[in-house]
Amino acid sequence: MFKTRFLSNSEIKRNWYIIDAKGKNLGKLSTEISKILMGKHKSEYSSNNVFSDHVVVINTKYLNITDKKKQEKVYYTHSGYPGGLTSKKLDKVFENNPEFVLKSSIFGMLPKNKLRDKMIKYLHVYPEDNHEYTNVKFINV
Repeated sequence: MFKTRFLSNSEIKRNWYIIDAKGKNLGKLSTEISKILMGKHKSEYSSNNVFSDHVVVINTKYLNITDKKKQEKVYYTHSGYPGGLTSKKLDKVFENNPEFVLKSSIFGMLPKNKLRDKMIKYLHVYPEDNHEYTNVKFINV
């Protein structure tokens, strides 16, 4: 009889991918990146372990976001004090911090458990095409 063998963290091979976000839709790009971060593209995937590959996303400043989404999507933060609720629309957040928009979209697509914080550490997001990672495989998503 065959027994299922689970890999330990030291046995997992982690690849590096560079994804160019220029002209890509926010939602479609986020789903592809979240699959890579969860490790679902690997044959040895199991939901109780982190099989994430490193993902470097460049040119997030040039993401495609529809005008309706820019006007209707709202980000809320609360200071913890009474009356401390603040809100910002997506277009204002995207002007100042396009990396946050992509990262929060991907963060919401990852499983809501203790592994989510470990998976998101393998995501590296940059607004332009200058980054410090060289000799990394470029994929077109």
